[in-house]
Amino acid sequence: MCSASGTMNERAPGPGAGRGYTPSPAVAPAYEYLSAMTTTLYGLKNCDTCRKASKWLDRFQVPYTFVDYREVKPSPETLMDWAGQAGGFPALVNRSSTTWRQLPENRKAAASDAEWKLLLREYPQLIKRPLVVTADGVMSQGFSDNGFKQRFGVGA
Repeated sequence: MCSASGTMNERAPGPGAGRGYTPSPAVAPAYEYLSAMTTTLYGLKNCDTCRKASKWLDRFQVPYTFVDYREVKPSPETLMDWAGQAGGFPALVNRSSTTWRQLPENRKAAASDAEWKLLLREYPQLIKRPLVVTADGVMSQGFSDNGFKQRFGVGA
């Protein structure tokens, strides 16, 4: 979000985020409205696709918070919600990742929600990324310029 002078890109703390922003009285109502509609971008700091998504959100001034899910592991309840929206735990997992390929076969054959939750809490990097959750609770995975334009209704 730009300040009244149009020079500062403000978003919630994340890679390269500004900190300590106090909106001017002229933009405070809009800032509060946009802050209530925050998007959360989950991923890994060193993931190129997550960085591309972060840059896209910055470019289109979409307020967001970045969460590295290696540092802040998703709760079992959050994993259940994401799996429900993704169409099940298998749809949530990046099966082409090095981490997945190196797992023992018995770990890949998770048969219950409890086993999936344990696996993804132990190896959160298995979750397809980036994973985006908007303020309305809707989750999506992956990044493409056109997909984000459609999702956020900007740059059309």
